[in-house]
Amino acid sequence: MKGRRMGWLAAGAGLAGLLALLAGCDPQRIDRLEEGVSTEADVRAQFGEPEAVWDVPGGRVLEYNRQPAGQKNYMITIGADGKMSALRQVLTPENFARVQPGMPMEDLRRLLGKPAKVTRYALKQETEWEWRWLQPPDTAMVFTAVLNDQQYVLRSGSSPDRSVEAP
Repeated sequence: MKGRRMGWLAAGAGLAGLLALLAGCDPQRIDRLEEGVSTEADVRAQFGEPEAVWDVPGGRVLEYNRQPAGQKNYMITIGADGKMSALRQVLTPENFARVQPGMPMEDLRRLLGKPAKVTRYALKQETEWEWRWLQPPDTAMVFTAVLNDQQYVLRSGSSPDRSVEAP
């Protein structure tokens, strides 16, 4: 039994190390891209296939989701000229403040990207969407938006991420 527990601990430590390594790759990938110079092909070479692609006036937006293990979601805008015009991490207090009651689910999804977790509460006729994020400088948080059955935001807010162990 002790050997099996040690094996699980080693596997867990290995997975945690791999996740930390992957999280460290994003800054390296970002550093290789330059607004106004890098093309969509350059972005895809660094980040791979996007989670979603949306057409917007004057171009398109590529979503690169780091949920549920990560604490960031990136939106990369490609202009009509095929060049990257913006790269932003969207899980921020400023974007969370833009989430208001009555906001349609589609707008929420385009603002924050795919959530880390979706939980349906049938009796309440509500669905919770959760995103893991990092409040500066290094506090793990969860932002939750509650939607009704018509797919509109009812309420939202942030709380400490209880899935992360305190040091």
